[in-house]
Amino acid sequence: MKTTIEDQKDSINYAPSRGIILVVDDNPANLQVLSSFLDRSSFEVWAARSGEKALQRLENDDLPDLILLDVMMPGIDGFETCKQLKSNARVQDIPVIFMTALSETADKVKGLQLGAVDYITKPFQHEEVLVRIENHLKLRNLTKTLSAKNTELQQTQTQLIQAEKVAALGQLTAGIAHEVNNPINFIAGNLNFVEQYVNEVVSLLSLYQKYLPDPPDEIQTAIQKSDLNFLLDDLSKIIQSMQVGTDRVTEIVSYLNNFSRHREAGKKLANLHEGLESTLLILGHRFKQNANRPAIKIIKEYGELPLIECFPGEINQVFMNLICNAIDAIEEIYNSKKSDEICQYSGVIKIKTEAIGEQVILRVADNGSGINTADKTKIFDAFYTTKPVGKGTGLGLSIAYQIVVNNHHGKLTYHSKAGEGIEFIIELPIR
Repeated sequence: MKTTIEDQKDSINYAPSRGIILVVDDNPANLQVLSSFLDRSSFEVWAARSGEKALQRLENDDLPDLILLDVMMPGIDGFETCKQLKSNARVQDIPVIFMTALSETADKVKGLQLGAVDYITKPFQHEEVLVRIENHLKLRNLTKTLSAKNTELQQTQTQLIQAEKVAALGQLTAGIAHEVNNPINFIAGNLNFVEQYVNEVVSLLSLYQKYLPDPPDEIQTAIQKSDLNFLLDDLSKIIQSMQVGTDRVTEIVSYLNNFSRHREAGKKLANLHEGLESTLLILGHRFKQNANRPAIKIIKEYGELPLIECFPGEINQVFMNLICNAIDAIEEIYNSKKSDEICQYSGVIKIKTEAIGEQVILRVADNGSGINTADKTKIFDAFYTTKPVGKGTGLGLSIAYQIVVNNHHGKLTYHSKAGEGIEFIIELPIR
């Protein structure tokens, strides 16, 4: 049953609704009295003659701001109706005020324990009803405002933490790259001269052997003792190994600089594959075999990607967070297995990239523990984590989401089944 008063809605002096009140009472007289009074007080009134009707009414998209609920009703009484309301996440925050002629304290306590916010006793005093409704609507609005502000504060806090983490990590990698870069350049630069000088010494020794084939016995003994031919051959190989090593360190320094991008302000055209490779290099030690598990396998399926306009340092942070999350999920599987079961499981992280239209798509998938259904709605919430205390801050995925969605106007979604791993999909506009 729905109570409306059409002539008042058509009145020139009709005031805007102050809120929607659902009145649940099996007594038509009570419904009429409350509906007329509340309508005159500029509330929109919905009416239901039973608890069953009220629950059906709340299945619709529109919801009331407050519920006046009679206690004594046939079928589902007010207590049971309230219990079902409070067990439904969609409507559980709607304030419920019981209407009753019961004066026993135990009845009032029972109602309040079930989640009601107040009681109105019959017969009704209009002024009292109005004041109680207004007070609880104000409390609900304040609660909504506080919740919104709290969410906003959490987002701001997450952004600050994210900015600090990106800056700190960028400064760390840039500092390491700078400190390593100078001495390695010194070594690499001098290796060329070392090779040249060694070749000249070898040539000079060859001339000595050519024109003085029979040196004194002391020199012959020294040559035989030191195995001169082996030394000269091995020295050349050592120099070549040193050159390979310095080239590798130089490459690592380049990757570190690429990851940090600390000197860049604003959006830049960036090669996402370089950012991925830099991240994989930095996390390389975590992929290796250790005492608790075998090595984690990395599968890369890189497509042809154009340069995209982005904040390179932030995108690298997203890669870092998602890949770290994948490693943690795989290690969780290993930690849950017995020693004789570990060899039967192989941790795999798959990274795939492709360009579709005006977007690039990056996928980071693992065969770790996956996400439970209960956690799926909270996975990107700040400070939410399923990891043990001390193992995670609950910020990694939240930061990644804000970077992709808020800062780059992209999308960050996922597919997962508990125990079967998870795949994160990053969609970024090329421009």
